[in-house]
Amino acid sequence: MAQSQQVRIILDAMGGDFAPHNEVLGAADAVRHFQANGINAEVVFVGREPEIRAALTKHGLTGMNFSIIHADEVVTMEDEPAVAFRKKRNSSLYIGLQQHKERNAEAFVSAGNTGAVMSHSTLILGRIEGVSRPTIGTFLPTTESYPTLLVDAGANVDCKPKHLYEFAVMGSIYVKRILGVENPRVGLLNVGEEEIKGNEAALEAHGLLKASNLNFLGNIEGRDILMGAAHVVVCDGFVGNIVLKFAESMLTFLKAKFTAFADKSFGQKLMMGVAKPALKGALTGMNYEEYGGVPLLGVNGVSIIGHGKSSPLAIKNMILRADEVVRKEVNKSIETALNS
Repeated sequence: MAQSQQVRIILDAMGGDFAPHNEVLGAADAVRHFQANGINAEVVFVGREPEIRAALTKHGLTGMNFSIIHADEVVTMEDEPAVAFRKKRNSSLYIGLQQHKERNAEAFVSAGNTGAVMSHSTLILGRIEGVSRPTIGTFLPTTESYPTLLVDAGANVDCKPKHLYEFAVMGSIYVKRILGVENPRVGLLNVGEEEIKGNEAALEAHGLLKASNLNFLGNIEGRDILMGAAHVVVCDGFVGNIVLKFAESMLTFLKAKFTAFADKSFGQKLMMGVAKPALKGALTGMNYEEYGGVPLLGVNGVSIIGHGKSSPLAIKNMILRADEVVRKEVNKSIETALNS
């Protein structure tokens, strides 16, 4: 897709914990990025119009002339996804995805209830032909110059071998398109490197991956993830979400340890002050805000899901990621790969 072609991105302005203020600030930063880089993209808010306009006014952004699609209801973090789908048809989540389905926009972005965003996206947009289950993939930092993509990161707790194979295909295509890695290395997360290790699903999935055209390395272990052994790490969503949440906790843990060390004496505080810039740079890749959100791979559209506590920076990067996924035609590549 040519960069001159317009991409319209719908942002759920009511989804995050700090909505609509962080959404408004993040959208403004994204639009400035688009303008500065000559990218023809537009952000459209969906949500309670009075609250969105109040946030725009508060932050001095009324001159940016954002379009707003009004939606009375909000799917909260406490809502059961299936119940919200049935009973909140006037929510920003439902209306925003419906607009995307009707091709009034090329992508949808939300930092709302993750389960609800996944279920609404799947039910409203449908699946790409050849996809049994959509999956979410998230980038994790590594010791190498590239991150690794973990799939599934929590969308599917119980998986069949076929699902794991599809996750590998979709993840490989995503890394190729987004990171520019020509032949991504794929590893199956397991309790050992040997082919005979793992439960029945892992053993059968190993066979499917080994017989595929993917650049399959074989089994990898948890210690290999942050070492960058593979560009794509495949597992079920139960394991993947535990890995993800553990990885997210590491930044907070390390900051706490560094602070405790600095508090012990003036000399240590001085040492930490000198080392702080280098430490900050080294830990940047562990900050979820840098990656923004994660794509729901396999749905017939572009749906980017963010953290509920997303900052303006995270919102901005979610929007930029949505534009990138559209322009690099990730979905078209997935459909071709799974149906050829």
